[in-house]
Amino acid sequence: MTDFERKIRADFPLIESSRCVYLDNGATTQKPECVLTEINRYYETMNANPMRGLYELSVEATEAYENARTVTANFINAEDPREIIFTRNATESLNLVAYSYGAHALKPGDEVIVSVAEHHSNFLPWVEASKRTGAKVVFFDCAPDGSFDLDELKKLVNTHTKVLAVNAVSNVTGQKNDIAAMADIIHEAGGVIVVDGSQSVPHESTDVQVLKADFLAFSGHKMYAPMGIGVLYGRKELLDAMPPFLYGGEMIETVSKERVTYAEVPHKFEAGTVNAGGALGLKAAVEYITKVGFDKITAKERELVKTAVEGMKEIPHVNIIGGENPDDHHGIVSFIIDGVHPHDVSEIFASENIALRAGHHCAEPLHRHLKVMSTTRMSVGMYNTCGEIEQFLDVLKSIRARMGYKDDRQYFLQ
Repeated sequence: MTDFERKIRADFPLIESSRCVYLDNGATTQKPECVLTEINRYYETMNANPMRGLYELSVEATEAYENARTVTANFINAEDPREIIFTRNATESLNLVAYSYGAHALKPGDEVIVSVAEHHSNFLPWVEASKRTGAKVVFFDCAPDGSFDLDELKKLVNTHTKVLAVNAVSNVTGQKNDIAAMADIIHEAGGVIVVDGSQSVPHESTDVQVLKADFLAFSGHKMYAPMGIGVLYGRKELLDAMPPFLYGGEMIETVSKERVTYAEVPHKFEAGTVNAGGALGLKAAVEYITKVGFDKITAKERELVKTAVEGMKEIPHVNIIGGENPDDHHGIVSFIIDGVHPHDVSEIFASENIALRAGHHCAEPLHRHLKVMSTTRMSVGMYNTCGEIEQFLDVLKSIRARMGYKDDRQYFLQ
C-alpha cells in the first residue's frame, strides 16, 4: 500500500475498519471523519431552524448554511451563490428542472433530446414533462462503446428543440461526454443543456463556465458527503423565470388570501425546513476533496481503472461494456461474463467481501440499446488500492469455474 493510499484510508472510518473491499462508489461513497465531525458539530453546537429566528442560534445556523452554499458555488465555479439550490439529491434536482423549467419553457410541438445513456433520473422527468406540456421526447443514441457522435446530435437539433438532457459521465460505461461541444450545438438552436454530473463532479474538477452548462445536478452522497443533500446549479436568469417546484414555508415573500409573492432564488426552490446538517457535511466534503486535490484523485482513480481493465482483458469470457481503452472508463467498469447472470456474479463477490453492483443501474434504456439486460459494475473511489483491484481480479478469474464451467477450472485452482 502506498503512502497516499494509507493516508487517505485513515481518513475514512468504515474503510479503515476493513469490513469489505468497497467497489460500489458509483452508488454511494463512504464518508471521511471530517464530514462526520462537521455534521455532529452542527447538531451539537448550532442546531436551530435556519432563516426562521432572530436569536443567536438560528442566525448562526443560517450563516453556516449560506456559507455552505458559497463554498459549493466556488467548487464548481458558479458566478453567483444564488445559482446553487440545495435539494435532497440529483434526482430531485433533475425533477425540479424538468417540472419548473418544463412548465415555463415547453409547449406543444417542442422537442426535448434525451441521451439513451441517461440515468432514469434524467430520463423519466422529461418524459413526464413532455406529457404535461405536449412536447416530444427525442432520443440521442450512442455508439456500442457508449460514445456520442456530435454530428448525429446536430441532425437531431432543429428549431423545435428546447432541451438537451445528458450526463457528463455515464454511470454504466464510465464514458465521458464533451459537454461544452454539446452545449454549443444546443445553444445555437436557442435551447438549454441539462447535465447530470453525479458521476463526474466527485472525480474531476468541474467548471460550469467551461462546460457551458445551463443546469448541472449532482448528489452529495456520491462525493463523500452525507445522504439527503443534493445540488442543482442553474443560470440565475433561468432560475428567476421558473415557477416554484414545491410550496410552503420559506419559499414565499408575502402571503394573503388574495395574493402570493414568492421569494427570490435560491429560497424560491427550497421550501420547508432545509437540511442544514447535510449542507455542512457537503461543505466539509468539498473542502476535503479540494485539500486532497483533483490532480491526485484523478490520477489515482485512473491507475485503478487501468489495472482493472487491463487485467479483465486477460480473463476469458469477461466482456467489458464500453470502450476498450481504460481512459474511456472514468471510475466505472461494467461487465458481463458469458453464461453467468450478473446477480450471481455479484453474489460470489459478496461471499468474498467485495462490494459490487449488479442490475441495470437505473439506466435500462442504455442496457436495451446495448442489447444486454443487466451488468455487474465495479466503481472506484480515492480510497481504493491497487491491491483491492488485484483481489477483484482474482475473484473474477474464478467465477465461471465456481458456476461449474470446467473449461475455466484452471483459474479457480491457481
